Amino acid sequence: MDGGGPVMERRDLELSGRPQGLDALAVAEVLAVRGGPALFIARDQAHANTFVQTFGFFASYIEVLEYPSWDCLPYDRLSPTVGVSARRMATLARLAQRADDKPLLVVATVAAATQRTPSRDVTSGAGFSARVGGELDTAALEAYFARNGYVRASTVSDRGEYAVRGGVIDVFPPGFEEPVRLDLFGAELESIRAFDPATQRSTRQLTAVELTPVSEALLDPAAISRFRTGYLQRFGAPADDPLYAAVSEGARRQGFEHFLPLLYERLDTLFNYMPDDAPVFLDYQIESARAERWDMIADAYEARAEASRARGGQAYRALPPEELYLDAVTWHGSLAGRPVRRFSPFAAAEAAGPTAGQAGRSFAAERALDSVNLFEAVARHAEALQAEGRRVLFASWSEGSSERLAAMLGDHGLEPVVAVRDWQDVLAAPPALCLRAVLPVEHGFVAEGFAVISEADMLGDRLARPRKKRRASNFLAEASALTTGDLVVHLDHGIGRYEGLRTLEIQDAPHDCLEILYAGESKLFLPVENIDLLTRYGADSDGVLLDRLGGAGWQARKAKARERLRAMAEGLIALAAQRA
Repeated sequence: MDGGGPVMERRDLELSGRPQGLDALAVAEVLAVRGGPALFIARDQAHANTFVQTFGFFASYIEVLEYPSWDCLPYDRLSPTVGVSARRMATLARLAQRADDKPLLVVATVAAATQRTPSRDVTSGAGFSARVGGELDTAALEAYFARNGYVRASTVSDRGEYAVRGGVIDVFPPGFEEPVRLDLFGAELESIRAFDPATQRSTRQLTAVELTPVSEALLDPAAISRFRTGYLQRFGAPADDPLYAAVSEGARRQGFEHFLPLLYERLDTLFNYMPDDAPVFLDYQIESARAERWDMIADAYEARAEASRARGGQAYRALPPEELYLDAVTWHGSLAGRPVRRFSPFAAAEAAGPTAGQAGRSFAAERALDSVNLFEAVARHAEALQAEGRRVLFASWSEGSSERLAAMLGDHGLEPVVAVRDWQDVLAAPPALCLRAVLPVEHGFVAEGFAVISEADMLGDRLARPRKKRRASNFLAEASALTTGDLVVHLDHGIGRYEGLRTLEIQDAPHDCLEILYAGESKLFLPVENIDLLTRYGADSDGVLLDRLGGAGWQARKAKARERLRAMAEGLIALAAQRA
């Protein structure tokens, strides 16, 4: 049963003949003509990411807002990470405060679009403005940070963090690419500067800053009062319930976002933030993805409810799915009356709307025959497409593979293959030229006037190589090698402090776990069988800052270290070449 009740009929327009990649071009053409905002809903996050990159190639001049789903399971005991919550709230705030009619595309997954949100009135009224030359009440600002989900840190590195050092306030607001530093002279805001969190150097001056909430759960006194009343009405008097106690005191506890309906008088959906006439584009197979998502939510709710009944109502309490998510009736009702366009990769006799086409040629047969030269076949096919009056674009996953492909095609008589940055470069290039670009499409396609040949069409699907389990000599083998208080480095989460060995009851079975403390009093319980993910922190531990669990600081440092190693390697290679 998908939410119950009759399903409201919709009259969607099917955009047939739009395989992956061509759907992004179709959306770009619609937005270029009509302007205003539009919404694209992908069936999963992988397709959303690919669509964003592809759309950026076809329409780099159009602003794109990404609206991710929570990175935790429905009815989880964990909260969504700060980064995800911040991106969601930045998108909602941008839509709530938007006044112009410039082209704008919101990209969401079906999981994100079917999740209820704070109302538009709450989001638009939850901002905080600061302007150079004006007075700034630091106590009011810190109270705003606490109510809206910001996390206090010694050094700001992730979105949603802030630090106060006398007359200097650092904050990394949602929707910003860099944190900002507010310099006060008494009560006057003297300057606002964006800065690089790694070097702490200023990058630009700002005249004003608009802060938006980090969390969808805003803990002001009215919200706390509503939560207490609603919780008591739903579940009765709490018997030593830590979640109820924490929220009653205005504190945030892991997983309390799953009780969002108790904090507000009503919840909205992403559709409430879009104009009624804004077109909604639906990815291929979106309805089956939505139904699967609802089934997973319903199963999670039933499991929680059954566990609560088995333990006399003292286990995890859960709100009904329809209060947190859109069932079938609400989903179809939200789309009813809107201009909805459903994409299909299959060709139709007459394809309505913008540019249509069909899937391109696959060279699987040529790959399977040793007697056939693959790149010779690709070069001749490209020449045949040009003879039909089509521009030819070779799409690769990276710049390196694009360059290698051009070299191979050149060796087989197809040259030059010229690199282009975006679709505007493609349209400006002479039709006789073969072109290449970084364009992440799984398969190519053919449309009127142009054709795209993908890397996968020629070389086959990319292999998903499983990561080998790392067991270097400096990885720990036994918990006995650690002493309480030792600093350790987790492969994915960074520097933490070992607090000892704990035995946890998980699904009525004991599990031995290493307790690791991170910044903000967050804890990770790592099963002893995964101890090879830890290394002992080898440097002097004095003054070492713990990483934030789930934050981006550790991943950013690893990425920069890889870049430095790559630069060193390139320098050594260049030096060796000069000597040779």
